[in-house]
Amino acid sequence: MSSANTDKHLIYLDNAATSWPKPPEVAAAMAAYLAESGGNPGRSGHRLSIAAGRVVLEAREAVASLFNVDDPFRVIFTLNATHALNTALFGLLQPGDRAVTTAMEHNSIMRPLRELERRGVEVVVIPCDTAGFVDVDRFQHELAQGARVACFQHASNVSGTIQPLELLVTAARAAGSYTVVDAAQTAGVLPIDVTATDIDLLAFTGHKGLQGPPGTGGLVLGPSFDPETLQPLVRGGTGSRSEFEEHPNMLPDRFEAGTPNGVGLAGLAAAIDVLTKRTVRRVRAEEQDLTARLQLALAAIPGVRIYGPLDPSLRTAVLAIRIENVAQDEVGLILDEEFGVLTRVGLHCAPAAHRTLGTFPDGAVRLSLGYSTSPDDVDRTIEAIHHIATCAPHPPNGLDAVGKHLPSASEKPL
Repeated sequence: MSSANTDKHLIYLDNAATSWPKPPEVAAAMAAYLAESGGNPGRSGHRLSIAAGRVVLEAREAVASLFNVDDPFRVIFTLNATHALNTALFGLLQPGDRAVTTAMEHNSIMRPLRELERRGVEVVVIPCDTAGFVDVDRFQHELAQGARVACFQHASNVSGTIQPLELLVTAARAAGSYTVVDAAQTAGVLPIDVTATDIDLLAFTGHKGLQGPPGTGGLVLGPSFDPETLQPLVRGGTGSRSEFEEHPNMLPDRFEAGTPNGVGLAGLAAAIDVLTKRTVRRVRAEEQDLTARLQLALAAIPGVRIYGPLDPSLRTAVLAIRIENVAQDEVGLILDEEFGVLTRVGLHCAPAAHRTLGTFPDGAVRLSLGYSTSPDDVDRTIEAIHHIATCAPHPPNGLDAVGKHLPSASEKPL
């Protein structure tokens, strides 16, 4: 199979894994931190330690402002969203407790829950429809039976399906359950107001929609959440209360032990500054337009099937596709080597989601647009997929256009 495209320009469509390229301000801020503020934040009283501490505080304030949390010390920095989710789930759940989640979750939720289940926590997985939307009635019913924690993703890393966040949080609040929201795919992509939505714990990562470096992320404590109910995952040095061998209770030290990733947080603060100036709403509008353009064109290609919601406004800039008679890994390889289109194939660390969507065990090809995706990138991707589908070993049999296999009830959250 030969490519008609000889342009070596890379088209990066793996932003759901990590965003690229990063804004140049990110690397500049990280270099400046190492050159000018390389002390250990909060550990010493000399000028370099103070300068480093100031950078970490600025990052904390930037995250708090982005998610509308008044107290920046309720922003707990972690390595990533997975670390934050483990902090939340292992800190809240004990043997005999009950947790409710959905059948679209990433392994960053499912694996901690399965380990907690092994230890005696009851785990209830609520089914989702073939577009990825949770059964809200079942969700509410199971919460009413008693659950300490309701944990769920804001949007799917596989299909982009955006769950009805406010409705799910309200249901959990009414049942007396704590809410743990996985915003790995939506932080920096969709507007999120932790205070207005009354979320207890919001896990985010810095290296995806926020455009920051890897090794950054955190757990945001909602204004009504009592930190005393959450046990720390890690204990150790904090630079505070050094005269005691017991871990301090004050925020953020209660949940932050060891030297923080100052250089990474410098990059994260710079990334959020860039994002704030552009605005999350503008980024969302641009990505939604490009997603609609890609989805409509791919739907018209015989042999291509798209999974997830019909309406682009109900998904992030993520499309999971399959091409009839071409293996998923082969599609990814051809897109990369012949067209310079970089995607991710397989199960995307989310086997539960692929079972729900009907793509398990082979998985799908994921196209995830991002901050730097251009209309030309989208058009070249369409051409590449059309070429692959046209050259499939057997003539495509005219599969239904995008979403026609989905029930109409799946077009929007309840």
